[in-house]
Amino acid sequence: MAQGSLNAAGKLRIALAHGDGIGPEIMSACLEIFEAAGVLEHVEFVPALMGEGVFKTGNTMGISDSAIATVEETGLVYKGPMGTPVGGGGKSINVTLRKMYGAYANVRHFQSLPGVETVYSKAGVPVDFYVVRENIEDTYGGIEHRLTNDVVECKRLISAPGCDQVHREAFETARRLGIKKVHCGHKANIMKMSDGLFLERFYNIGSDYPEIETADVIVDALCMNLVLRPQNYEMVVLPNLQGDIVSDLAAGLVGGLGFAPSANIGQHVSIFEAVHGTAPDIAGKGLANPTSLLLSGLLMLRHIGLMRHANTIENALIATLESGVHTGDFGHASGTPAVGTLEYGRAIITNLGKTPASREPLPVDGVPAATCFVRPSRPRHNTLMRTFETVRSVYVGCDIYIDTLLNPSELADKLNAICLPTPFALKMMSNRGTQVWPTGSVFTETVDYYRVRFELRDMNRAPSLGQGPIIRLLDRIAEKFEVTDFQPLKYYDGKPGYSLAQGQ
Repeated sequence: MAQGSLNAAGKLRIALAHGDGIGPEIMSACLEIFEAAGVLEHVEFVPALMGEGVFKTGNTMGISDSAIATVEETGLVYKGPMGTPVGGGGKSINVTLRKMYGAYANVRHFQSLPGVETVYSKAGVPVDFYVVRENIEDTYGGIEHRLTNDVVECKRLISAPGCDQVHREAFETARRLGIKKVHCGHKANIMKMSDGLFLERFYNIGSDYPEIETADVIVDALCMNLVLRPQNYEMVVLPNLQGDIVSDLAAGLVGGLGFAPSANIGQHVSIFEAVHGTAPDIAGKGLANPTSLLLSGLLMLRHIGLMRHANTIENALIATLESGVHTGDFGHASGTPAVGTLEYGRAIITNLGKTPASREPLPVDGVPAATCFVRPSRPRHNTLMRTFETVRSVYVGCDIYIDTLLNPSELADKLNAICLPTPFALKMMSNRGTQVWPTGSVFTETVDYYRVRFELRDMNRAPSLGQGPIIRLLDRIAEKFEVTDFQPLKYYDGKPGYSLAQGQ
């Protein structure tokens, strides 16, 4: 293990990106608060050039070479909101950083804040829970293809090691925070293999934390429950896309993304950022609300061990909100006038050392006040992750995807004739995921894209089959039909590694 990057004075170095639009204003407010609270006695913020200015130079990544070097050297990034060019080849910097550096867990804390009026605050319903979202895989792999005139595909990739990483981070965070119950949100009732794996690994990792209760909930029911009874949840861990949606829903419960902090935790690099937009319409006017970025900074301070500083600042933030101080994007029951970005930050500075009255103050005395950030040594090459190392697999058939306008009966007749001299039989055909042969309904509407499944006539041949005969079957089909995709079918430890069609 290696310690974090230190400067000549022994301070921990952190890459700093001010952001675009309102980013520089809200970052300046946060840095003033950090300086007043003594944070800069322990850390040095190192500028890292990224954002709209870099995009404009023709760099489609939006991140300068010097910024990449700084991020890789420090392993820590504190960043404001970043703009992504509309059109062209520029990609989201947020997603690029998370994926490039393996920041596999997105951790967000959603809590009711004094002075931020919501339907829940008015009803006296407390909101205080965490969403932990897998951050690398799922549909965010961005693997998409147009397969026929009428059909496009998005591949959803879920890996056991990826699941293990995010679940481990969730349970470690829960243990550190004293959270007693963690839910897994999923759609394993429909996506039985991908979400099924995510759910299976949740309970597997959870067994290492016997003091924490585990439960799971289907994601659509979770959304309803969060709206009806948010106080019933302490932490929810979800796959990437579902976690993205639930995170924004949760932000709506506490007043919006302006009050939702975000941490992206990785093995080598962690990123702490505001997840709201750049708000170009108010940029440079000193009106923006820095709360989200400040709370993200507090997640960062706790990550590196500055617990006392984080608790002191959060106590001051809550005390400031209790007093009625607010920026223009949220109101207060007292009807006090809004203040600007820097005035808001300086009000928090004035309240450093004070404690809130509406909730239990966070402890300060006896709490660590020094950095303890440790990161693994830089890897020499890409790290291969494995979870299941002793599984035995055998080939049993294939799914072949065909672009055709034939109806199911006509297509089946032709395919049965083609596979007759091979070891395989036509087992099933589906269209848009629903079985249309050998059984199905004439009312099932179809498109120009069929999945046709072939399986061994004699499964006892599987151990000696290999994929050669499957490829030869593909060749025979491709001579007669336009093949758009192909997937070998395997058994893993005697169980099918593929799903049934709807209605099969």
